Amino acid sequence: MISTRKSTQILFVLSVLFSVIGCQDEVAQRIPATPIAAADIYQKWNDSLAQKLDWPQEIEFSGFADHNIVPSPACLAVAPNGDVFVGVDMIGSLGKKPGQGRIIKLQDTDNDGRADQYSVFAELDNPRGILPMGNDLYVLHTTFSEVTGIATGMALIKLTDTNGDGVADGSPEYLIRNISSKKFIQSRGTDHATNGIQMGIDGWIYIAVGDFGFHGAVDAAGKAMTQLGGGVLRIRPDGSGMEVYTHGLRNIYDVAIDPFMNIYTRGNTNDGGGWNIRFIHHIQSGEYGYPMLFKHFTNEILPALVDVGGGSGTGALFMEDPNWPEKWNKKPLMADWGRSAIYRHEVSPDRASFTQSEKRMMIVPQVTDLDVDASGRMFLAAWDGAGYSGSPDKGYVVRAVPQGWQYTEGPNFEKSSDSELTQLLESESAKIRLYAQQHLVARKADHVMDQVFALAQNSSASMESRVAAVYTYAQLGGASAIPGLTDLTETAELQEFALRALADRREINAHVPAEPFIAALASTDPRVKAAAIVGIGRLENPALAKHLIDTPMPAVRKEMNAPEEGPHATPNSAIILPHLAVRSLVSLNAVDVCLEAIGSKNTDLALWALKYMHSEKGVDGLIAAYKNTSDPVLSQKLLTSLARLYHKEAPYDGSWWWSTRPDTHGPYYKGIPWEGSAAIGRLIKNEWKLAEGTENEAFFEELNERNRMELVATAMADSGASDEIQMDLDKIKNQKGQIGKASIEDVMLALAEIPGNPQKGKQLFTQQGCVVCHSVEKGQTLKGPYMGQIGSIMNREQIAESILKPNASISQGFSSVYLETKDGSGYSGFISEETAKKIVLRTITGQVHTLQVSDIASREELETSMMPSGLANALSYDEFASLVTYLSTLKK
Repeated sequence: MISTRKSTQILFVLSVLFSVIGCQDEVAQRIPATPIAAADIYQKWNDSLAQKLDWPQEIEFSGFADHNIVPSPACLAVAPNGDVFVGVDMIGSLGKKPGQGRIIKLQDTDNDGRADQYSVFAELDNPRGILPMGNDLYVLHTTFSEVTGIATGMALIKLTDTNGDGVADGSPEYLIRNISSKKFIQSRGTDHATNGIQMGIDGWIYIAVGDFGFHGAVDAAGKAMTQLGGGVLRIRPDGSGMEVYTHGLRNIYDVAIDPFMNIYTRGNTNDGGGWNIRFIHHIQSGEYGYPMLFKHFTNEILPALVDVGGGSGTGALFMEDPNWPEKWNKKPLMADWGRSAIYRHEVSPDRASFTQSEKRMMIVPQVTDLDVDASGRMFLAAWDGAGYSGSPDKGYVVRAVPQGWQYTEGPNFEKSSDSELTQLLESESAKIRLYAQQHLVARKADHVMDQVFALAQNSSASMESRVAAVYTYAQLGGASAIPGLTDLTETAELQEFALRALADRREINAHVPAEPFIAALASTDPRVKAAAIVGIGRLENPALAKHLIDTPMPAVRKEMNAPEEGPHATPNSAIILPHLAVRSLVSLNAVDVCLEAIGSKNTDLALWALKYMHSEKGVDGLIAAYKNTSDPVLSQKLLTSLARLYHKEAPYDGSWWWSTRPDTHGPYYKGIPWEGSAAIGRLIKNEWKLAEGTENEAFFEELNERNRMELVATAMADSGASDEIQMDLDKIKNQKGQIGKASIEDVMLALAEIPGNPQKGKQLFTQQGCVVCHSVEKGQTLKGPYMGQIGSIMNREQIAESILKPNASISQGFSSVYLETKDGSGYSGFISEETAKKIVLRTITGQVHTLQVSDIASREELETSMMPSGLANALSYDEFASLVTYLSTLKK
């Protein structure tokens, strides 16, 4: 449901500041030059931002556009010339009613820090990612049926403004359809869905995929894909070549990409389930482990660089602009909606990855996104309390520039010659380099390839410019660029990037020589080795697998069993190369090479790779190796690999999802038997029986439990509620004190004046029944929304509002659910745990019911919160302030 028609209708009832007066162009609506009264209103709004924002003295802020024009801004992107495209989303993450979204184009024609002209570029719902490129605008958004008004999925589209009037013309071009889980977009909203988009200097569009994953996504070339869980996906700007870049993420909202194609994300917490906000460096083909592997199979994942506790990561930008001071320049800047802040992450090289140090840069209330133009103007979108379903009265966009900044007009890419565009690849601005490159590619200006190649070889040019030249050369030449890129692998400082560019396009990889990759495996540079290992996997030549099996394995610590967890948010650069080698061996289906390596110095790497190859030939080979060895250590390693292969992950059909707090036991979420299961089961049962009464019996018990083989049946009884706190919440709800007699507005005014006593608040947390549904410390039984990090996610006012109006913004994943079992019994409550086989449901009184999925006849998501209104009615202002203050202190 997309509209790009021109209209003279004003979309909002504008304030005095943004009143549209006089004769208007039918598309672009100019915010008029303000008379004194309107100037005063603007100044008051701008001054009010100073009370909400907190920024360094070296930065100047100005209000750019308020909620009258850009309410509920979910995302934004900025063209080099400063045109700001804002995704207005008054559906939000949990709303379901279409017709409330649009892309607004803002312009500041006199460069004074305020938008003075805007147009409705397109009307579409749930915009999550925006990327302007010339006259085109790429948008990722939710699609709805024009007949039923029900969501049909999500799509990546390209809109074009052919005549430059600020409105997209004609119908959208679809690059990817169905890039979501249709069922859960319909039942939950655009929540853990597909989000931000960014383009790298390699010419790919990178997409942040939340852990809804997607089912039946189809690109413009007809390629279909399904993915269980979150990660980073990428696609060419023409809608071809869709492929997974990394996997095993939770609900990421955006990606930051540096000039050397390092990709970073700052994700979202899973509400006390062990996966907090984590800053991650993405390495192509990497597996990051959410939710099945990160806790108890940590050696198999690439861990995060850091876990920073509670919050909600949103927009991302790698800042590279010469106008910005070194303090913030050439660093990933990451927005955090939950903490209402922008963070800069200082990254330092660590073999093939990095370590990091997080520092807060500025406060922006519920910031959703940020971007910078070619002159150094940074723009930030603030949700500012618009709730989970959007609001027409909240949200704005601000501009930030360094102190002393002066506007400098950037290049006119459309009017620049091909030679001039090539020279712009030497710019210190990442924005200018990218747009110059893409204009050259769009023009198919292969006649400048020699000039671009010369820039890549120019040792006096910056590495950022040389790398941009390498990727520009690859995009312009396609298969014809292979000889030149091969030559560039001989230049040490370019080797990594030439290798990556050589293996970048699968459709031409059959023509790419293997020799540069094999030679690079001997490099002393871990990043070059990483590029070679990943590249060999992408060349799709099984004969090359023998070169990967020699990848050295570091010493690894023993994996943790529940409830203990492995170090899944501690950098482990030593594991990167073997991890990538395993991913490439699996991609090449290198069963024979791995089996041949058993018993050699490469045994551990081979057995690691074989764990993922569900091949009967592989199983037979492992069983044969077990029967032929007398080495007890090797015997246990072989049995461990076989136990892992007993199940495989069920094909994802889009009919289910693991919820906001999923089962993290691993190694599969929904394991099912396959053709090799029977032989594995017979062997392990027989060996287990022989081990009864010996010291080895415990090994088989752990093997069975750890891999959920269920070779010995275990009962899953209803846990009841005998050890749970129960309370009559209705009794508390109906007591009338100051809070129950006052308006919410009066309560908020009082709250602003009363600091509250957190110790008293801690006592009230139990007294008012909060403990029935919420835990506050790690290790406590997880119930409803985890409160141990709430102070990192909400301020005092937001916490108070969520208590007083629980149905206004139901915590994501904790709406009421009604389950009916096949015997006719009904259960109402919220789901505190869910696996592929069972659901744990907690009622309003604290009772716990464990139900088998196979026994459930129907499931209905209710529109109300499990938290009753009025639980705080009996409290005085001081007591309520104390409760809120206590909660605000819970930050990690």
